[in-house]
Amino acid sequence: MNAFGGASEVELLAERDDDLELAQLHSIDCFNRLINLQIPLDRSNREAYGEPHEFPENPGGDGPGSAIWGTTYLTTTQLLPAGRPLLGAVLRALPAGLVLIAISRRLPDGIWWWRALVLGALNIGAFFALLFVAASRLPGGVAATMIAAQPLLVAGLSTVLLSERVSARLVLAAVVGVTGVGLLVLPAGAMLDAVGVAAAVGAAAVFAVGIVLSKRWPSPAPILATTGWQLASGGLLALPFALILEGVPARLSVANPAGYAYLTIIGAAVAYVLWLRGIRALPPTRVAFLALLSPVVATALDWIMRGQRLTPLQAVGGLIVLGSVVASRLQRLPQPTSGAIAPAPQEAA
Repeated sequence: MNAFGGASEVELLAERDDDLELAQLHSIDCFNRLINLQIPLDRSNREAYGEPHEFPENPGGDGPGSAIWGTTYLTTTQLLPAGRPLLGAVLRALPAGLVLIAISRRLPDGIWWWRALVLGALNIGAFFALLFVAASRLPGGVAATMIAAQPLLVAGLSTVLLSERVSARLVLAAVVGVTGVGLLVLPAGAMLDAVGVAAAVGAAAVFAVGIVLSKRWPSPAPILATTGWQLASGGLLALPFALILEGVPARLSVANPAGYAYLTIIGAAVAYVLWLRGIRALPPTRVAFLALLSPVVATALDWIMRGQRLTPLQAVGGLIVLGSVVASRLQRLPQPTSGAIAPAPQEAA
């Protein structure tokens, strides 16, 4: 209190800081409840936002996140300007990453500056760039089928880097899943291009490495901050390529901002938080299988929203993909192998 009985400037500033802190905690709580993390809003527990969270395994895993990615194709073709996939990737990742960092109020420290950059490049920046090359030189179904091979790559990398023993049944389920994606989206008589094939294989490889390294390097930060670091770094890495190769569109239609907003909020912020939460909670091979749901959702939306005809062969392919995902979920948890490189401990992060 001051001499006139009113609150002092120090007290007012303290109250304002408390209000800002409560507002920040409330925004974190709202986002957490949106993605079903269910972190309680309790001022006495606010320090928990600075600690790593371990999420129990749940039946859904990252299924919703992979399904959201399946809506990207319809959004891109219907709401975004044509011929600018890299710009779409930047506007999808960078704003979402900056918002998540602002909400969590946490920046990387120590080795996590370069780890966040590497993971952002693998999961977002390099992946989108290679995907752009593959999509521009190959039919979409060919690129999707090749990228669907990532569960096989994740299985091999998990054996080496995470000391996981991968069963023959899991490998068979991965092969069946790739076959199902091929039946679902692969056009008849598709022509192959060497550069496009290399880019598609590279996209699958960098994304598989990103999944396994995300598991090997457990982040000490909350999931919102970790996701924000990767989205922001991946968006920044893709930005110069977007500006050089595509440039900025001269004008935007009324629908374009709505499309970018959807991809930023739902397609990046929500979907990638769910994706990285799945990597924290599940073995990486199971997370990789869930990514096969994306082409299934994309095909289903084309059938429902755009009236495209679904052939019997495509229907069989979709059922095969769903069966492979279910088969991967029925596998026992992978066991450590002898003599393999052990995962990095939590303390090392």
